[in-house]
Amino acid sequence: MKHRWLLAAMLALFSFAASAAGPGAVRKQVESSMRVTGTIEVSPDSSVLTYAIDEAEKIPEGLLGFIQQNVDEWKFDPVLVGGKAVGVRNKMSLRVVAKKVDGDTYNIRVQAASFDPLEVEDGHEITSKSLPPPRYPEAAARSGAAGTAYVVVKVGRDGSVEDVVAEQVNLRMVAGSAEMEQWRTVLGRAAVQQARKWQFIPPVAGEQADDPYWTVRVPVDFMLSTKAPKYGQWQAYVPGPRQRYPWAEKELQNDSVEALSEGGVHLVGNGGLRLLTPLGEQG
Repeated sequence: MKHRWLLAAMLALFSFAASAAGPGAVRKQVESSMRVTGTIEVSPDSSVLTYAIDEAEKIPEGLLGFIQQNVDEWKFDPVLVGGKAVGVRNKMSLRVVAKKVDGDTYNIRVQAASFDPLEVEDGHEITSKSLPPPRYPEAAARSGAAGTAYVVVKVGRDGSVEDVVAEQVNLRMVAGSAEMEQWRTVLGRAAVQQARKWQFIPPVAGEQADDPYWTVRVPVDFMLSTKAPKYGQWQAYVPGPRQRYPWAEKELQNDSVEALSEGGVHLVGNGGLRLLTPLGEQG
Protein backbone atom coordinates (compact mmCIF):
# COMPACT_ATOMS: atom_id res chain seq x y z
CA MET A 1 0.00 0.00 0.00
CA LYS A 2 1.43 3.40 -0.97
CA HIS A 3 1.34 6.39 1.33
CA ARG A 4 2.25 10.04 1.11
CA TRP A 5 1.59 11.07 4.69
CA LEU A 6 5.03 9.95 5.90
CA LEU A 7 6.95 12.39 3.70
CA ALA A 8 7.49 15.24 6.15
CA ALA A 9 8.50 12.92 9.00
CA MET A 10 11.02 11.03 6.89
CA LEU A 11 12.66 13.58 4.58
CA ALA A 12 15.48 14.41 7.00
CA LEU A 13 16.23 10.75 7.63
CA PHE A 14 16.43 9.81 3.96
CA SER A 15 18.44 12.93 3.17
CA PHE A 16 21.09 11.83 5.66
CA ALA A 17 21.09 8.25 4.41
CA ALA A 18 21.47 9.30 0.79
CA SER A 19 24.40 11.60 1.53
CA ALA A 20 26.20 8.85 3.43
CA ALA A 21 25.39 6.05 1.05
CA GLY A 22 27.81 5.66 -1.81
CA PRO A 23 26.77 2.94 -4.28
CA GLY A 24 23.24 3.40 -5.57
CA ALA A 25 22.42 -0.27 -5.07
CA VAL A 26 23.09 0.02 -1.35
CA ARG A 27 21.25 3.32 -1.08
CA LYS A 28 18.11 1.59 -2.34
CA GLN A 29 18.20 -0.65 0.75
CA VAL A 30 17.62 2.29 3.08
CA GLU A 31 14.31 2.14 4.91
CA SER A 32 12.88 3.59 8.10
CA SER A 33 11.52 1.62 11.02
CA MET A 34 9.55 2.25 14.17
CA ARG A 35 8.75 -0.10 17.06
CA VAL A 36 5.17 0.26 18.25
CA THR A 37 4.00 -1.44 21.44
CA GLY A 38 0.67 -2.17 23.08
CA THR A 39 -1.63 -4.98 24.18
CA ILE A 40 -3.88 -7.31 22.22
CA GLU A 41 -6.84 -9.48 23.21
CA VAL A 42 -7.73 -12.54 21.15
CA SER A 43 -11.08 -14.35 21.35
CA PRO A 44 -11.48 -18.14 21.67
CA ASP A 45 -11.97 -18.38 17.88
CA SER A 46 -8.42 -16.96 17.46
CA SER A 47 -9.52 -13.65 15.93
CA VAL A 48 -8.64 -10.23 17.35
CA LEU A 49 -11.20 -9.01 19.86
CA THR A 50 -9.50 -5.70 20.72
CA TYR A 51 -6.11 -4.07 20.99
CA ALA A 52 -4.57 -0.87 22.34
CA ILE A 53 -1.44 1.04 21.27
CA ASP A 54 0.80 2.50 23.97
CA GLU A 55 1.01 6.30 23.90
CA ALA A 56 -1.03 6.40 20.71
CA GLU A 57 -0.84 10.20 20.64
CA LYS A 58 2.86 9.91 19.74
CA ILE A 59 2.18 7.73 16.67
CA PRO A 60 1.24 9.43 13.37
CA GLU A 61 -2.51 9.15 12.77
CA GLY A 62 -2.05 7.60 9.34
CA LEU A 63 0.22 4.92 10.77
CA LEU A 64 -2.35 4.08 13.44
CA GLY A 65 -4.90 3.55 10.69
CA PHE A 66 -2.52 1.32 8.76
CA ILE A 67 -1.84 -0.80 11.86
CA GLN A 68 -5.58 -1.18 12.47
CA GLN A 69 -6.15 -2.40 8.90
CA ASN A 70 -3.58 -5.13 9.50
CA VAL A 71 -4.38 -6.15 13.07
CA ASP A 72 -8.11 -6.48 12.35
CA GLU A 73 -7.32 -9.27 9.85
CA TRP A 74 -4.98 -11.29 12.06
CA LYS A 75 -5.58 -14.90 13.06
CA PHE A 76 -3.65 -16.80 15.72
CA ASP A 77 -2.97 -20.35 16.80
CA PRO A 78 -5.71 -21.33 19.25
CA VAL A 79 -4.75 -21.12 22.93
CA LEU A 80 -5.88 -24.31 24.63
CA VAL A 81 -6.56 -24.80 28.33
CA GLY A 82 -7.68 -28.29 29.24
CA GLY A 83 -8.20 -29.01 25.55
CA LYS A 84 -10.59 -26.07 25.13
CA ALA A 85 -9.82 -22.87 23.18
CA VAL A 86 -9.84 -19.78 25.40
CA GLY A 87 -9.42 -16.05 24.95
CA VAL A 88 -6.13 -14.46 25.98
CA ARG A 89 -4.57 -11.02 26.39
CA ASN A 90 -0.89 -10.48 25.53
CA LYS A 91 1.68 -7.76 25.19
CA MET A 92 2.20 -6.74 21.55
CA SER A 93 5.26 -5.31 19.86
CA LEU A 94 5.41 -4.38 16.17
CA ARG A 95 8.25 -3.34 13.87
CA VAL A 96 6.77 -1.13 11.15
CA VAL A 97 8.96 -0.32 8.15
CA ALA A 98 8.62 2.37 5.47
CA LYS A 99 10.53 2.33 2.16
CA LYS A 100 10.70 5.14 -0.38
CA VAL A 101 9.42 4.09 -3.82
CA ASP A 102 9.77 7.30 -5.81
CA GLY A 103 9.09 11.00 -5.38
CA ASP A 104 6.95 11.40 -2.27
CA THR A 105 5.55 7.85 -2.32
CA TYR A 106 6.37 5.21 0.30
CA ASN A 107 5.46 1.59 0.87
CA ILE A 108 4.61 0.63 4.44
CA ARG A 109 4.65 -2.84 5.94
CA VAL A 110 4.57 -4.62 9.29
CA GLN A 111 7.98 -6.24 9.29
CA ALA A 112 7.73 -8.19 12.55
CA ALA A 113 5.33 -8.84 15.41
CA SER A 114 6.06 -10.27 18.84
CA PHE A 115 3.68 -11.34 21.62
CA ASP A 116 4.50 -12.08 25.26
CA PRO A 117 2.23 -13.01 28.16
CA LEU A 118 1.09 -10.02 30.20
CA GLU A 119 2.01 -11.71 33.44
CA VAL A 120 4.26 -14.64 34.32
CA GLU A 121 4.23 -16.27 37.74
CA ASP A 122 7.41 -15.98 39.76
CA GLY A 123 9.85 -18.75 38.92
CA HIS A 124 8.05 -19.79 35.72
CA GLU A 125 10.31 -17.98 33.26
CA ILE A 126 14.04 -17.59 32.77
CA THR A 127 15.44 -14.26 33.96
CA SER A 128 18.77 -12.48 33.72
CA LYS A 129 21.36 -12.71 36.48
CA SER A 130 24.27 -10.89 34.84
CA LEU A 131 24.02 -9.34 31.36
CA PRO A 132 26.76 -6.71 31.05
CA PRO A 133 26.59 -5.09 27.59
CA PRO A 134 29.43 -5.49 25.11
CA ARG A 135 31.95 -2.74 24.52
CA TYR A 136 31.32 -0.74 21.38
CA PRO A 137 34.03 -1.82 18.90
CA GLU A 138 36.31 1.20 18.53
CA ALA A 139 36.68 0.90 14.77
CA ALA A 140 32.90 0.70 14.34
CA ALA A 141 32.32 3.76 16.51
CA ARG A 142 34.92 5.79 14.60
CA SER A 143 33.28 4.84 11.29
CA GLY A 144 29.74 5.64 12.43
CA ALA A 145 28.60 2.01 12.29
CA ALA A 146 25.49 1.60 14.44
CA GLY A 147 22.81 -1.06 14.65
CA THR A 148 21.18 -3.88 16.58
CA ALA A 149 22.51 -7.42 16.92
CA TYR A 150 19.76 -9.95 17.66
CA VAL A 151 21.54 -12.56 19.76
CA VAL A 152 20.04 -15.99 20.42
CA VAL A 153 21.43 -17.84 23.44
CA LYS A 154 21.28 -21.49 24.53
CA VAL A 155 21.14 -21.51 28.33
CA GLY A 156 22.13 -24.62 30.27
CA ARG A 157 20.59 -26.05 33.41
CA ASP A 158 23.03 -24.10 35.61
CA GLY A 159 22.17 -20.79 33.97
CA SER A 160 25.41 -20.52 32.00
CA VAL A 161 25.61 -19.98 28.24
CA GLU A 162 26.16 -23.19 26.27
CA ASP A 163 26.02 -21.63 22.81
CA VAL A 164 25.25 -18.26 21.24
CA VAL A 165 24.66 -16.96 17.71
CA ALA A 166 24.15 -13.49 16.23
CA GLU A 167 20.89 -14.41 14.52
CA GLN A 168 20.57 -11.12 12.63
CA VAL A 169 22.36 -7.75 12.59
CA ASN A 170 20.44 -4.70 11.36
CA LEU A 171 22.36 -1.49 10.65
CA ARG A 172 21.42 2.17 10.98
CA MET A 173 24.03 3.42 8.53
CA VAL A 174 24.79 3.03 4.83
CA ALA A 175 28.05 2.30 3.02
CA GLY A 176 29.23 0.00 0.25
CA SER A 177 28.08 -3.63 0.33
CA ALA A 178 31.43 -5.01 1.49
CA GLU A 179 31.73 -2.42 4.26
CA MET A 180 28.17 -3.07 5.42
CA GLU A 181 28.93 -6.79 5.68
CA GLN A 182 32.10 -5.99 7.59
CA TRP A 183 30.26 -3.93 10.20
CA ARG A 184 27.55 -6.56 10.60
CA THR A 185 30.30 -9.06 11.34
CA VAL A 186 32.08 -6.71 13.77
CA LEU A 187 28.95 -5.82 15.75
CA GLY A 188 27.67 -9.41 15.73
CA ARG A 189 31.02 -10.75 16.94
CA ALA A 190 31.21 -8.17 19.76
CA ALA A 191 27.71 -9.13 20.95
CA VAL A 192 28.44 -12.87 20.79
CA GLN A 193 31.76 -12.60 22.64
CA GLN A 194 30.13 -10.71 25.51
CA ALA A 195 27.05 -12.95 25.55
CA ARG A 196 29.23 -16.00 26.28
CA LYS A 197 29.88 -14.44 29.71
CA TRP A 198 26.24 -13.85 30.60
CA GLN A 199 24.45 -15.65 33.42
CA PHE A 200 20.76 -16.46 33.73
CA ILE A 201 18.36 -17.76 36.40
CA PRO A 202 16.47 -20.79 35.03
CA PRO A 203 12.77 -21.36 35.74
CA VAL A 204 12.04 -23.51 38.78
CA ALA A 205 8.32 -24.08 38.17
CA GLY A 206 5.91 -24.49 35.30
CA GLU A 207 5.97 -26.49 32.07
CA GLN A 208 9.52 -25.50 31.09
CA ALA A 209 11.23 -26.04 34.43
CA ASP A 210 12.48 -29.52 33.48
CA ASP A 211 13.72 -28.65 30.00
CA PRO A 212 17.32 -29.74 29.25
CA TYR A 213 18.10 -26.16 28.13
CA TRP A 214 16.35 -22.89 27.29
CA THR A 215 16.62 -20.58 24.30
CA VAL A 216 16.43 -16.83 24.80
CA ARG A 217 16.81 -13.86 22.48
CA VAL A 218 18.47 -10.65 23.62
CA PRO A 219 18.61 -7.68 21.20
CA VAL A 220 21.87 -5.76 21.71
CA ASP A 221 21.81 -2.12 20.59
CA PHE A 222 24.97 -0.35 19.42
CA MET A 223 24.14 3.37 19.48
CA LEU A 224 26.50 6.24 18.71
CA SER A 225 24.38 8.61 20.77
CA THR A 226 23.76 8.15 24.48
CA LYS A 227 20.15 9.13 23.91
CA ALA A 228 17.87 6.38 22.67
CA PRO A 229 15.36 7.37 19.94
CA LYS A 230 12.09 8.59 21.37
CA TYR A 231 9.01 6.44 21.10
CA GLY A 232 7.16 7.26 17.88
CA GLN A 233 10.28 8.37 15.99
CA TRP A 234 11.51 6.77 12.76
CA GLN A 235 15.01 5.29 12.57
CA ALA A 236 17.23 4.44 9.62
CA TYR A 237 16.91 0.72 8.93
CA VAL A 238 19.04 -1.59 6.76
CA PRO A 239 18.18 -5.21 7.67
CA GLY A 240 20.78 -7.95 7.54
CA PRO A 241 20.25 -11.61 6.61
CA ARG A 242 18.85 -13.93 9.25
CA GLN A 243 20.69 -17.15 10.01
CA ARG A 244 19.40 -20.32 11.59
CA TYR A 245 20.87 -21.26 14.93
CA PRO A 246 22.05 -24.90 15.17
CA TRP A 247 19.74 -26.08 17.97
CA ALA A 248 16.59 -24.42 16.58
CA GLU A 249 13.25 -26.17 16.77
CA LYS A 250 11.87 -26.44 13.23
CA GLU A 251 8.44 -25.16 14.19
CA LEU A 252 9.89 -22.04 15.82
CA GLN A 253 11.76 -20.74 12.79
CA ASN A 254 9.04 -18.25 11.87
CA ASP A 255 9.32 -16.41 15.18
CA SER A 256 9.77 -12.66 14.72
CA VAL A 257 12.97 -11.14 16.10
CA GLU A 258 12.93 -7.52 14.93
CA ALA A 259 10.01 -6.46 17.12
CA LEU A 260 11.71 -7.49 20.36
CA SER A 261 12.65 -4.76 22.83
CA GLU A 262 16.36 -3.93 23.05
CA GLY A 263 18.04 -5.28 26.17
CA GLY A 264 15.12 -7.52 27.14
CA VAL A 265 15.38 -11.28 27.70
CA HIS A 266 12.84 -13.07 25.52
CA LEU A 267 12.28 -16.78 26.08
CA VAL A 268 11.57 -18.70 22.88
CA GLY A 269 8.32 -20.65 23.20
CA ASN A 270 7.20 -18.68 26.26
CA GLY A 271 3.51 -19.32 25.72
CA GLY A 272 2.80 -16.05 23.95
CA LEU A 273 0.42 -15.84 21.01
CA ARG A 274 1.60 -17.27 17.68
CA LEU A 275 0.45 -15.29 14.66
CA LEU A 276 -0.73 -17.31 11.64
CA THR A 277 -1.42 -14.41 9.25
CA PRO A 278 1.63 -13.65 7.06
CA LEU A 279 3.17 -10.23 7.56
CA GLY A 280 4.20 -7.93 4.76
CA GLU A 281 2.75 -5.06 2.76
CA GLN A 282 -0.80 -5.22 3.97
CA GLY A 283 -3.68 -2.88 4.56
